Amino acid sequence: MEILNNPSFRLLEGSLNAANLRQTVIANNIANVDTPNFKRSDVRFEELLQSEMSGSNTLAGRRSDPRHFSFGTSSGLTPKIETDEQSIMNNNKNNVDIDSEMALSAKNQLRYNVMIELANNEIRHLRTSIDKGR
Repeated sequence: MEILNNPSFRLLEGSLNAANLRQTVIANNIANVDTPNFKRSDVRFEELLQSEMSGSNTLAGRRSDPRHFSFGTSSGLTPKIETDEQSIMNNNKNNVDIDSEMALSAKNQLRYNVMIELANNEIRHLRTSIDKGR
């Protein structure tokens, strides 16, 4: 739907996808808390988003037809999974701290809930403007 293709809604969509991926990664870390030699992973998205918004990278213009001129560069802003290979938490060379992972899970859940509320508000505003036109 073209109405939901605006930049702010696309940013919310990317943030929700990152939160979803982060929850999957945290769940995997928690599931492997006692697995020998397991190395925890984390999702990087907010840092990438911040560098994108600070203007260090230029955004690409949107083309509705392949014959249109292109300008800017496409950043391909997607969340990235990184594995912490350096630290060791337990004697079995596992680096998962269950308390830290549970705190990260709670923080991620709060972040996800806020983004869902923002997306709902965006849709509600669009719906109100459409309904007022009748």
